Parts: sequence; structure tokens; C-alpha cells
Amino acid sequence: MNEDRVADLTRQLLEEIGEDPGRDGLRRTPERVARAYRFLTKGYQEDPDDVINRAVFQSEANHMVIVRDIEIFSLCEHHLLPFFGRCHIGYIPRGQVIGVSKLARIAEIFARRLQIQERLTHQIARLVMDHLKPEGVGVVIEARHLCMMMRGVEKQNSVMVTSAMLGSFHNSAATRNEFLSLIHRPGG
Repeated sequence: MNEDRVADLTRQLLEEIGEDPGRDGLRRTPERVARAYRFLTKGYQEDPDDVINRAVFQSEANHMVIVRDIEIFSLCEHHLLPFFGRCHIGYIPRGQVIGVSKLARIAEIFARRLQIQERLTHQIARLVMDHLKPEGVGVVIEARHLCMMMRGVEKQNSVMVTSAMLGSFHNSAATRNEFLSLIHRPGG
């Protein structure tokens, strides 16, 4: 990303909305915005395959593994406004497990791109399924979207929930229900 170009475009945007980019409070805003967008979209510079390949371990474990309440922050590709919430990832290993922090890193990489929540949920599930070849994978994301809260319908208490269930999480109601009950247990 060319930060100088983004800063210049931000100056132009400030002028278009009727602001003076030279006034005291806005003088360095274009550069701050450019740095912020570099950080908020850093997922484009990271390869989720690299993250997952360095952390796959052989294991006889065959019980459900869940990491819940992973905080995610993303930008809606339709309005460039943030959405944020929690991601829950579960899988049933079949000879391989992944380092627990890597599940959070996978969610972070995909979230730090322009997104829609539906695609984000599926991308996380698909990557885990393709690399670990587990019995099944479940991903649930619960998020609040500022494009719906600050503008448009202005509904501040709305939460969007998306799920991707692959393998046994899709095919077995018992497996799916166990996952859903565990991610919503109190005390997490």
C-alpha cells in the first residue's frame, strides 16, 4: 500500500466533505488514516497457509477442540465501516491438531481484509478443513456492524450470526449441537 497516495486521497476526501485538511486538528489526519488502513488491512500481506503449516502436529486426539470468543475486527466491504464481534472455531481432529493460538491468527488474517461476515466465516472453516483434514469443522461468528448501527436503519442492538459447518459438523446433528452448546456455555 502506498501510504503517501492514501494520505493524499484522504486530504481530497476531507476537502470534498467540506473540511479544511490544513486546520489544526486535521493537519496530520491524512497520514494517520493511511497508517490506520495499513494496519486494518494487514491481512492482505499475510498468508494463512504459512501460519497453519508451521503449527500442525501429529496427535491421537479425536475429541472436539474449541477455541471460543476470539475477538475479531474487520471492515465491511460495502461501506468501509467496521464490524466487530466474536468468533468460535471447533474441529474434531483426525491425526493432526493445530497450535491453539493459530486458530485465532487465522481468524485475524481473514478479518483484516475487506469482508462480508458470511465469507469470513466460510474462509476460516475452509482453511482449517483443507489443512487439517479433520472429521469436521464448525465456525460461528457473532458481530455488530457499524454500517447498520451508525447509518441506514440505525439499529444499535442488532447482532449478525453466521455459521459454517463442514464434515461431521454439517452431517451430524449431535456433533453440531455439542459444538453449539459448548460455545454458548457461561463462564467463557
